[in-house]
Formats: sequence, structure tokens, C-alpha cells
Amino acid sequence: MTTFTELLSYEDALASFDPVMGLEVHVELGTRTKMFCGCSTELGAEPNSQTCPTCLGLPGSLPVVNAIGVESAIKIGLALNCEIAEWCRFARKNYFYPDMPKNFQTSQYDEPIAFNGYLDVQLEDGEIFRVEIERAHMEEDTGKSLHVGGATGRIHGASHSLLDYNRAGIPLIEIVTKPIEGAGVRAPEVAKAYVAELREVIKALGVSEARMDKGQMRCDVNLSLRPTPESEFGTRSETKNVNSLRSVERAARFEIQRHAAVLSSGGSIVQETRHFHEEDGSTTAGRIKDNAEDYRYFPEPDLVPVAPARDWVEELRAGLPEMPRVRRNRLREEWGVSEHDMQSILNAGAVDSIVATIEAGADSTAARKWWMGELARNANEQGVVVDELPITPAQVARVAALVAAGELNDKLARQVLEGVLGGEGTPDEVVEKRGLKVVSDEGALGAAVDEAIAGNAAIADKIRGGKIAAVGALVGAVMKTTRGQADAARVKELILERLGVSE
Repeated sequence: MTTFTELLSYEDALASFDPVMGLEVHVELGTRTKMFCGCSTELGAEPNSQTCPTCLGLPGSLPVVNAIGVESAIKIGLALNCEIAEWCRFARKNYFYPDMPKNFQTSQYDEPIAFNGYLDVQLEDGEIFRVEIERAHMEEDTGKSLHVGGATGRIHGASHSLLDYNRAGIPLIEIVTKPIEGAGVRAPEVAKAYVAELREVIKALGVSEARMDKGQMRCDVNLSLRPTPESEFGTRSETKNVNSLRSVERAARFEIQRHAAVLSSGGSIVQETRHFHEEDGSTTAGRIKDNAEDYRYFPEPDLVPVAPARDWVEELRAGLPEMPRVRRNRLREEWGVSEHDMQSILNAGAVDSIVATIEAGADSTAARKWWMGELARNANEQGVVVDELPITPAQVARVAALVAAGELNDKLARQVLEGVLGGEGTPDEVVEKRGLKVVSDEGALGAAVDEAIAGNAAIADKIRGGKIAAVGALVGAVMKTTRGQADAARVKELILERLGVSE
């Protein structure tokens, strides 16, 4: 076996090979207790303080299924157009790893609760791409390993590891696609769009916050290449636990280029797991990937099968909320924006934030302006979506209200947002601390205008002569004097009044 570190260009890779993807998304449910015991799922507790004999796998302990977990799984399956099993059961997935206290994971194998569905996703140019769903099944999360003493935080090079089992047993739904074929050069874009749309569906259902930055939703990107669309599937790699939309796209693109370089040089792909590196978008080898038979699945003897009553399933179906694509089309009409603009809002992850800002009192134009302007720029710099920024819709609505009331102009409002994002407090506290209110005292403003006219006599004469556009220079001079804290529109009015000119 030969190892290659060079990449083929993306264009050359797609000219020679056809990519096939499989996406496995783990969603951490927002239940109060774990999947098979009564331990709390609250984040931030002291390590190993939210454990019991059941989630630690101690002898004699018996699991009990979380009913809300089952209900959430059915809702997800219905929203993804899946069939809901009339009868299914849990299985033991056997493997040894320190963060798995039982040495097996309680999951589902050949009998998932939901199967054979699909999700239509919209790409940036408006094209609809259907991603078929193989299954959505229930399982439990593992514990968390902290590798200490190394430079990278990974096990390689660490001097020792610490284990926190608070997360062990937290309910997960794993959503597995069928092989995604036919995406071609747009495969990475399709991967990102699918995870983005799935995230919106999960949030709409209210079963999870689906915060990728907090590990509540994470994606494994499986990828293989084949010579032509008619060829058999190639050997796949699985990039594990990718935790942002941007990274899903980057991981797929990198693996396409890496696979292509290996295959073009006569090498062979190793079926393995891989680690994704945020800093440069690369992946590195993890461990050789096991096949299903290596996990020695067998039915979980301590749990009875799950058999959802058909009338209950139909009751849950009837209670599903408006799905994201339908909702976006409705909002697009209400807001009067184009499909392109709505797609940009979706790509930024700003739909819910804008809606919440409007509900907090802002008009739709102002809400879109701030979330898709200053805040989107800030989120892009940090590599996150906008609703992961440390600012609330209510705070953005307050900034919009201050602008509407004339207490802030756009320049000052941007400084207020900067302060809120920097942890300086609420918008009003930032305004107070930084002294950012608009200069509204007519006397002070008039004095600044008179000073600007006196200091720029030639420009003042041009304005008197009919060259109204030259007023911008005088407005700029006043804004400089007032440190940007004047209302530019009012300054312009005063200048024209003083010069006896009307527009």
C-alpha cells in the first residue's frame, strides 16, 4: 500500500472520476433524561456527576426506553417522508473503546424505527436535489475522552486520557442516507445543502436545538470514487464527526481530491475512518473501518421491542409543524424578497433569527439588514452560522429600535453590535459605556455645521451655485467633528438651510 499526501485539482478529479457519497448524521435529542435511564442530560455539569449503574453498564442494572426519545424518532422519520416500522427492536453493537462503559452500544441494526424516506434540498442556484434516506434509528451516545499532554488534543502524542461519562447514554437519532449518486461536480455543495436542510427540519420539529458547534448534530461524510457512473462503487473513507456546514462541504471536497490523487497514481483506497482538521480543511487517517459483521450485532435481550400504534403515528403526523421549505416560501412572499435572497438567508442560517427579531418588534427590512449584513460578516469570519453568534434576536431588535428612533445611526449601530458580540453587555449598556448616542442637540449640531461651512468656503459656494452633490463633503466634515455621532440626514438638512438652498 502506498500513501499519497498530494491532492489532484478538483477539476481534474471530477474529469476522471464520479463521486458517490453517504452521509450519516447524528442528532442529540433534547430530552431531559438519557435514552435508557433517568440521568440528566443537562450540559456543563461536573464530569461523571450525571451517571448511574445503567448508563455505566454495571452488573444487574436494566435499561428502560425513553418514551420521548421514541416519539422524537417517529417525528423525524415522518418529516423525512419515511415509513414507520410497525415493530422494531434494539440491538447491541459490540466494540471496545474507553468512552463506551458497557463495551457495547445500544442501537438499532436491521430493524430501524424509520426507513425508506427522502429529503429534497435546494441548491444555491435554485435546483432541487433529492437525497434518499436509508434509515433513521435510535441509539445512545458515548462518553467523552479528553486526551491530555499532546499538542493536538488527540490521542496520538497524549500522555494520558480523562473520561467523562455524563454524555454516555444521551439519546441519539442517526439518519443515514442511501448512496448519493448523480451529484457530480456539485457533490460537496449537495452535502452541505442536505445537512443544512436536515438541521432546519430538526429545529422545526423541536426535538433538538441541533447546534453543530455544541455537538448536538454532527455528520460523518462517507465518500468513494468510481471511473464512471455505471461502474461499481469504489472503496469508501468515512470522515468522522464533522461539526459545521462549511466543514461538511470542505471535507467532501478534500476527500474527492485525495481519493483521485491516490487512484490516479495507481494506489488503492483504504477503508478507514478519518479526522477532519478545521484549520486547513484536510483529513488524516484514523483507524481501519470495521464492517457491520465485525460489530457482532445481536438483539438487545434487556429491552422489549417497540411497536408504535398506527393511530399514534397518524396523530404525530397530523401534529407536524410547517416544514422549512414550505415556511421559507411563505416568508419569502411576506418579506417581498427574491428566491436568490431567500437562499442567501438560508445559507447564512439566519431564517429563524430574522423571524425572532421581527417577533421582538423589528420590521422585516431592518431584521434582514442587520442579520445579513454586519452579523453575517462576523459569522463568516468566525466560520459559524449567524444563529451561533453570542447575540439574541431581542438584542438585534433593540438596536433596530434605537436606529428607528434616531438615537443611533448605522455607523454607531455597527459599533453597538460589535460591543454586544464582544460581551460588553446589552445594546443599551454598550451605548452608555461607549457614549455612542447620536448628537441630537440642535445647538451643538448647528455649531458643527457652521464650522464646516466656514472651513470649506469654496465647497459652500459650489452648493449655492446649484451643485447640490457637493454637500456630501460638508456632511463628512460634520460627521468627523461629531465622531460619527450625528444624524447625517439632519446634518444635510441644516447645511442646505444655512446656505439657503433646497433640493
